[in-house]
Amino acid sequence: MSAFDVVVVGAGSNGLVAAGRLAKAGRQVLVVERAQAVGGRTRALAFAPGFSAAPFGLDPGWLSAEIASALGLAGLHRVHPRVALTVVEGPGAAMPVLREAIASRSPADAARWEEFSASIHNLAGFLEVLYRSPAPDVDIGGIGDLLQLLSLGRRFRALGKRDMIEFLRTLPMSVQELLDDRFTCTPLKAAVATTGVLDLRQGPRSGATGFVFLHHLVGAQRDAMRGRGSWSAGPAAFASTALDSAKRLGVTVRTNAEVARLEVRDDAVTGVVLGNGEEIATRSVLSTADPATTLLGWVDPVWLDPEFVRAVGNIRHRGCTSFVLYGLDALPELPGLDGVVSLTPDLLTLERAADSAKYGRIPDRPHVELTAPSLTFPALAPGGKHVLVARVQYAPHRLRDGGVWDDARRDALAETVTTTIAGVAPGFRSRVLHRATFSPPDLEREFALVEGSPSCGELALDQILFMRPVAGWGRYATPIEGLYLGGSGTHPGPGILGGAGWLAAGRMLAR
Repeated sequence: MSAFDVVVVGAGSNGLVAAGRLAKAGRQVLVVERAQAVGGRTRALAFAPGFSAAPFGLDPGWLSAEIASALGLAGLHRVHPRVALTVVEGPGAAMPVLREAIASRSPADAARWEEFSASIHNLAGFLEVLYRSPAPDVDIGGIGDLLQLLSLGRRFRALGKRDMIEFLRTLPMSVQELLDDRFTCTPLKAAVATTGVLDLRQGPRSGATGFVFLHHLVGAQRDAMRGRGSWSAGPAAFASTALDSAKRLGVTVRTNAEVARLEVRDDAVTGVVLGNGEEIATRSVLSTADPATTLLGWVDPVWLDPEFVRAVGNIRHRGCTSFVLYGLDALPELPGLDGVVSLTPDLLTLERAADSAKYGRIPDRPHVELTAPSLTFPALAPGGKHVLVARVQYAPHRLRDGGVWDDARRDALAETVTTTIAGVAPGFRSRVLHRATFSPPDLEREFALVEGSPSCGELALDQILFMRPVAGWGRYATPIEGLYLGGSGTHPGPGILGGAGWLAAGRMLAR
């Protein structure tokens, strides 16, 4: 039986960052990863001979300067598309979300754009402050917690009276109301609103999509309403750099090592058992897997209070994201494909697509977003060919009347998406060499995401900060002594690169 001070479960961004911080503090750390390679959900998928894509790696997320500096990751550089977001209304009709293009449609909206962008950037900047620290604890347990709350209070006041009010107003607001207050241009509002429903089974009229909108803009450039650029060295750049850093610090990393269960004795973790029966002795485990998987799948429920088990079981996931990956002999004639191209030109269409998913139906007119990563990284496709990634909402994980995601349903979804693209890019079908569909259950199997939800717990006001993953347990520790959570299902959530792993490791070291 092997033994380590700490076993970190998962070699995604959170796992590698957590392992690096723990090793730097002198701990002997083992990272176990179920997949054949590190990277978590940013791993590339080979979907046809010579064609691959990392569908979840197109926007790597925000990396704090503190983490980059502490772990020697500062050499990573981003490349940004000229236009981060474009909306297509029909064949030959596309509007980049830029002030000049907005002015051609609505001079009044263009006049408001700069002020809106500056305000949103400022509000997202306050979330950035929140995301650098553990979630504020409403049950103040000592001088440290009090000082943290006072520090946050000072930073909040630094927003200024106007943006303080706007921040509190925006969080519970629907993203449609947020945009209707300022703009009249239909395609502009439809394009910007998509950020507020990203990977969320809610439409733009739903409350708290204003918060989701701000969350996904943490670390984004001022005028960009989507995405934070790509790593110049490719989608795997962060995982590769973080792995090298962890190994330099003495971390041991094992892939093809799936966890079967966690051993617990006298309310304390004592080891990790792998799928092959191997036992690893340890007194500390930091899991970056989904909280439900960790606590309900790997821990004998006899060690957990029934009310806690119930709370974890009630975490909402509601996966609704699918991907159709295309291998093309040439790209469709659409502008902005090095960024995000939305094919939903109005808010009503977006809302109706979300309505279908609420009732377990695949929408007849899904929301489709396109990106061509091979424009930035030609190695993803054979010479002269291209990869097109179609991100699709809303394709519900749970289908009505007991329906299942079989090959027929995958093909039907891919055909609907292909028809949608061909409707704005004539001749698209003739350029398709290969296509592969990844439904929510496929994403669940491939990336170990409960219900295929990349958020590992839906972003909603009752599932953030000290209530993430559940109220009362929002600071990484669990009822099991020595067992900590540090994945996207904990504060600060998805898209904050290594943030949860860094903070969870700090909590473990402090205790």
